[in-house]
Amino acid sequence: MTLRTPNGQPSNPYCPSRPASCLRAGRPEKHPRRNVVDAIRYVNDNGCKWRAVPVDFGVPWRTVYGLFPRWRASVDLARIFAELHQMVRVHDGLNPRTVAVILDSQSVKGAETVGQDTRCFDGGKLINGRKRHLAVDMRGMALAVMVTKASPHDSSPARDQLFRLRLTHPELAVAWADSAYGGTLVDWSRSFLGITLKTVPRRKDQDGFAVLAKRWRVERAISWIMRAKRNVRDYERLVSHSEAHITWTFITLMVRRLTRPPRPPRTTPHPVEPAKAANKPKPIRIRRMQPQTIRLAPTALS
Repeated sequence: MTLRTPNGQPSNPYCPSRPASCLRAGRPEKHPRRNVVDAIRYVNDNGCKWRAVPVDFGVPWRTVYGLFPRWRASVDLARIFAELHQMVRVHDGLNPRTVAVILDSQSVKGAETVGQDTRCFDGGKLINGRKRHLAVDMRGMALAVMVTKASPHDSSPARDQLFRLRLTHPELAVAWADSAYGGTLVDWSRSFLGITLKTVPRRKDQDGFAVLAKRWRVERAISWIMRAKRNVRDYERLVSHSEAHITWTFITLMVRRLTRPPRPPRTTPHPVEPAKAANKPKPIRIRRMQPQTIRLAPTALS
């Protein structure tokens, strides 16, 4: 049975009061998506203003800025981010799905463009701005990025972060973090999410920064974020834009890693990590013959 409008025309299934002719596509796009992606990556890596996008890309800055939040609001940016993460793991000969993550946070200063409703003072780091919460795998590639105010304790936003990880990655089994994520969060993650949360405390004789087991991987990922000039300080009015810039930074890192030879597996454990048992079975390494590709087609991105 075909629904019709009061005028007798076939109706739009998404809006019954409008005719089906509204579903027809508009004019072809004027600017290639590849140029738009390159322009967004240029702003993210060099930290310039949107109005300062070079004309060499052939795309007006308003078009670049318009597509930046649109892709973030839709599932397109998240889909590209997730598929690239799996491709990097397959490229290195690992299982595309990871079962272990490492959690940590970073407090950054907020510029004058950051509103008072989305910024606070971090008493531990003495920073007025926002806090970035990262969850990375054993290779340092991020699985989830979340930006909040700098004032809440790490254990409070970690509940939301672990819940999101459970929804998007149901295969997760264990997570490592520092002592700030301990306490009731350990029991909550085990009973409600089925994730074993292990804390890696500081050394008793530690004075200042020190490389700790498991935690050095997420600390390295934070240093990768700071290579992009746009992430050195939080300039975004919206929290979603801050998360999008961090996502684009990891997309750039993962694309570069796919162009290089696969990383060989580590034959000896890291100096700060305990040696593995001799009778422990080796992990299964997967090699995919035909690499996957992500096409930035106009029909795939809204």
